[in-house]
Amino acid sequence: MSVEKLILPEGYHSKLDIIETEIAIKLAKDTFERLLAERLNLLRVSAPLFVRPQTGLNDDLNGVERPVQFDIKELGGDVQIVHSLAKWKRLAIKRYGIERGRGLYTDMNAIRRDEDLDNLHSVYVDQWDWEKSIVPADRNMQTLKQTVHGIVDVLRKTQKTLHERFPVLENFLEQDVTFISTQELEDRWPNLTPNERENRIAKEKGIVFISGIGGRLRSGERHDGRAPDYDDWTLNGDILIWYPVLGRAVELSSMGIRVDAPSLTRQLELSGCEERRHLTFHRQLLSGELPLTMGGGIGQSRLCMVLLQKAHIGEVQASVWSDEMIETCEANGIHLL
Repeated sequence: MSVEKLILPEGYHSKLDIIETEIAIKLAKDTFERLLAERLNLLRVSAPLFVRPQTGLNDDLNGVERPVQFDIKELGGDVQIVHSLAKWKRLAIKRYGIERGRGLYTDMNAIRRDEDLDNLHSVYVDQWDWEKSIVPADRNMQTLKQTVHGIVDVLRKTQKTLHERFPVLENFLEQDVTFISTQELEDRWPNLTPNERENRIAKEKGIVFISGIGGRLRSGERHDGRAPDYDDWTLNGDILIWYPVLGRAVELSSMGIRVDAPSLTRQLELSGCEERRHLTFHRQLLSGELPLTMGGGIGQSRLCMVLLQKAHIGEVQASVWSDEMIETCEANGIHLL
């Protein structure tokens, strides 16, 4: 595990001590979760920690990450710890009979063993996974933008609540969200990498929603990878903020309108993943058995890190780090839990 990419802010010190930090984490999570459920009309449900591989329910992220897999004696087969619940939630919408305009959310816990660990990335992932029922008329950018506005509003209200309880925490997220596509970013800065483009636009605007992630741009390159079987690549995106503590853009949420049968077929072909058509989830979707939905994930620890103005995600969650990272952080005023 290398610390070469670790960002060490000069003169950094936490604005909250460890007890205040734990209190603030609870306040941030409780406030954001409650406001999100109210704003998006979501019901909290229980969700699995692991699923069977043959169901096709696990999120394969960029297609190269290895899931944690183990056998269960009573089943006589293996299960995988989830990477996310992007597809499971869609089945839950159907099972629970949730109608248009309503949805569900859950606490998702995952292990991503292949993460490159740094200030923002941990092997342990915790996020709010949410999903809403929609109809064909809702599959458009207007629906997506309205939902993004709602999430950003909840973020700002949570920030305000924390500032009222801990005045030392600044209200630095007060801008309106700016919408821009990955193609517009490439057209604007063709000589920059996708990561550099994200940093430039986030620093300029403060809060941005970057849409159109997964497909190839006119240059033939992808802005970023995205699994072909949950988001529609023309109707998805990420919420990013400019984070002054680290001097870089930070992604807080990945979300989108989910694939219907035509977009799933197209994206499986483009990705060379047509064999997935035979998995349980994909067969149901292609045959029209699953409802249309939109949804996303919002990182809990990352949100707490940003709102508590910490320099490392390990300051707000207990995970596993190399001795080198722990020692380097400690020497620079960053105390990992």
